[in-house]
Amino acid sequence: MTQQQNLLQIVPKHVPPLDPGFRPMVLGNRSYRRAVAQAEQTATVTIGIERNAGLVHRAELAIFAPGSGHDEESYTYVERMLKFLLWSRGGWKLYLAGPDAITKRIKAAYQPGGARAFDADLMSQAYGRSFEVVICEAGQIPAAQESGSALGGHLEGCRIGFDLGASDYKLAAVVDGEPVFSTEIPWDPTVQADPNYHKQRIWDGLKLAAAKMPRLDAIGGSSAGIWVDNQPMVASLFRTVIKENPDQFKDVIQPMFIQFGQEMGVPLEVINDGDVTALAGALSLETHGMLGIAMGSSEAVGFLSKEGVIMGWLNELAFAPVDYNPDAPPDEWSGDRGVGALYFSQQAVNKLAPAAGYQFPASMGLPTRLKAVQAAADMDDAATLQIFESIGIYLGYAIANYADFYDFDHLLILGRVTSGHGGELILVKANEVLQDELPELAARIELHVPDEKSRRVGQAVAAASLPR
Repeated sequence: MTQQQNLLQIVPKHVPPLDPGFRPMVLGNRSYRRAVAQAEQTATVTIGIERNAGLVHRAELAIFAPGSGHDEESYTYVERMLKFLLWSRGGWKLYLAGPDAITKRIKAAYQPGGARAFDADLMSQAYGRSFEVVICEAGQIPAAQESGSALGGHLEGCRIGFDLGASDYKLAAVVDGEPVFSTEIPWDPTVQADPNYHKQRIWDGLKLAAAKMPRLDAIGGSSAGIWVDNQPMVASLFRTVIKENPDQFKDVIQPMFIQFGQEMGVPLEVINDGDVTALAGALSLETHGMLGIAMGSSEAVGFLSKEGVIMGWLNELAFAPVDYNPDAPPDEWSGDRGVGALYFSQQAVNKLAPAAGYQFPASMGLPTRLKAVQAAADMDDAATLQIFESIGIYLGYAIANYADFYDFDHLLILGRVTSGHGGELILVKANEVLQDELPELAARIELHVPDEKSRRVGQAVAAASLPR
């Protein structure tokens, strides 16, 4: 057994029955840090990640000194920590200070053709700037600077809230926190190449909602994808426009929400739907410090700080690592192994189903496969229940991993994967992992599922509360 396996690939107390090779990132990180704390010779890697508006996240990682016999473990530890920070915070410019053996190797990984070229390309698309990696001295890395804008929870006045979905978009007119009008408007955005289709349908909805109130004070919205400064940068809803009319996506789609606010003469904020989900949960519980995880076609995550602030972070944890198993299956989009999409989504169910005895026809889509598996779980089929037991164990360890990067006391779990008896088992197993192996977190973090009050708050109403 190699030294790397000893330090990073820790066998958990709770082993997923259908994935015995699972090696939780949180346990490997703790093991590595304990060993470094006892080492005679250590070094430091300093990371700075710059995103929009000059905002910067900084982190310092203590590692073994080069040549101490742990070089490969140190690289893996730094590379995985950096990748998690990049996808949780987001950014277009990466500063690195530390041993050349690590910093130069990471820089090479983020170059075209490198192991992390996908990450660099998507960050470039998200922030509209070429991704850069700068190797420098620690003192040359900009100071940490985070956004202080308190989005959300502003329910006074007459507001419009909307949530853009793939088959319809939800719309609400809200007066002093109470919806006076709500509707779901059918549309088919993903196949529409004409940007004016999207612009006109959304504009018509905003005017419809505005007509239901005596005046309009603010507009708030949510949608899947990556949003920066009220502009969609990576968005599947507009994928046909992006593919067939990329210039029109840039010239028409990206600025249209800013233009809507200007034309109506009110403040407007549009952000990722994961953050609005966390906000809706926090509003229903009347608390802050909320991390929301939606297990659907992929993993969507949102975060509301203990100060009640939506930080403007990326929170795309579908691409963030949770598993140190080097033989974990690769994500089909990014090509990386051990990342969240394959542990907390329909893709996770599909990954585990063959080990539970399922053989799906290639033509069957993932939503249909999920329904079949959930139906069997509702009938207490023992092999099928192991799928959800495995996901619950994944989740328990991932919660602890997420707690190393986010400060939260409440976790909201939702999404179609969490429906039915299988979803109940996910929560049971996650709680068991926390209580048995991570009791300090079990005592602090409370797991929630959407209740009737949060459903009444709704995504569109929560979105309406975004602008001051």
